[in-house]
Amino acid sequence: MEPSLVPPAAISVLLLLLLLTPAAAWRPWPHLAKSNASDDALVADSKKYEGSSEFVHLKYHMGPVLTANITVHIIWYGTWQRNQKKIIREFINSVSAPHSKSPSVSGWWRTVQLYTDQTGANISSTVRLGEEKNDRFYSHGKSLTRMSIQSVIKSAVTAKSRPLPINARNGLYLLLTSDDVYVENFCGQVCGFHYFTFPSIVGYTLPYAWIGNSEKLCPGVCAYPFAVPSYIPGLKPMKSPNGDVGVDGMISVIAHEVAELASNPLVNAWYAGGDPIAPVEIADLCEGIYGTGGGGSYTGQLMDGHDGATYNMNGIRRRYLVQWVWNHVVNYCTGPNALDQ
Repeated sequence: MEPSLVPPAAISVLLLLLLLTPAAAWRPWPHLAKSNASDDALVADSKKYEGSSEFVHLKYHMGPVLTANITVHIIWYGTWQRNQKKIIREFINSVSAPHSKSPSVSGWWRTVQLYTDQTGANISSTVRLGEEKNDRFYSHGKSLTRMSIQSVIKSAVTAKSRPLPINARNGLYLLLTSDDVYVENFCGQVCGFHYFTFPSIVGYTLPYAWIGNSEKLCPGVCAYPFAVPSYIPGLKPMKSPNGDVGVDGMISVIAHEVAELASNPLVNAWYAGGDPIAPVEIADLCEGIYGTGGGGSYTGQLMDGHDGATYNMNGIRRRYLVQWVWNHVVNYCTGPNALDQ
């Protein structure tokens, strides 16, 4: 008997569903058992420490990486306080700040720079803050889907007044949503994700990422360790370094997505696994690892400031907690605050 053929319309729908699966910044903590949780459960998965493993096969798939000077354009969606914007702006500016106190954000970026394209050119050492667009009136509502996120970006780059510049070669577009905005799969599965825009919607192919402020919706999931899930008794949250739990939690997710956008902007460059629809990228491999000894749900060795705040690296003037990224040269997660450096 001849196999039955799938109707062309069904194939089109399937392809669309596959294309709409962006690379994501996953958070492991909500998947811990919600009953009988204990301190032992929190570290039970910590077998690899800094993520080292001979079983990780990160490969280069011949796609482009961002070798030219990188410009980050921000869309502020919803209601943002001035100080919240300052925290995020300084983090982005700190990526290329050469004279920050060690361990530094720029030291963290040097691991990202190790990745190259097919010509041997490294990811750029220069990351600068570009233009910004405010969408304070929630142009697409307070509940966004993955598709409507692309529509928000389209509105920003085609606005009649001060549109964001089109920079397909070395521009990154960050859509940051305020704490009263829900995005599809937020909290339950993701705290942020990255992909590229579709010309059919936006008019251009632009690498972008979405990251949400989780302070009102799920801080125990997306702002850990500055907030902890209610189902883990006895675990106290750490003090955030900039006094804003939601934004301090966003910083590591922003770092996660920017590192992966630089090394895999069109989802065809650096990733592990054989499925480009669900790639395991350089920050995914080190999810939740912030210091020496980290693994499972243990952050690793961190630093405490005189004010009691917890952080692991310095920016230009501020302190941040940023997850490590995978170093394909030594085949494990690395960061500037490693104790063996």
